[in-house]
Amino acid sequence: MTQSPNKILDDFAKLMTDAAGVAQGARREVETAFKAQAERFLADMDVVSREEFDATKDMAVRALDEVESLEKRLKAAEDRISALEAAITKEKD
Repeated sequence: MTQSPNKILDDFAKLMTDAAGVAQGARREVETAFKAQAERFLADMDVVSREEFDATKDMAVRALDEVESLEKRLKAAEDRISALEAAITKEKD
């Protein structure tokens, strides 16, 4: 029994479509497995997430700003103490 050329081409096209679907499914499975393995690898390495890094960076920036502010206040207090000591020394003389 011979098939017409159109039937052969239709069957071939269907076969290729099915093969493409199988290939896409396999690709998705490989990607999923790879992502899971990468996540396990990173978890074992104790790598922080981007969100944790950004939060810690923001905290560090705020802490440095606070340190700078406190250093200015300390310098001003030291200057006032020095001025008072100088005034007391001047009164004694």
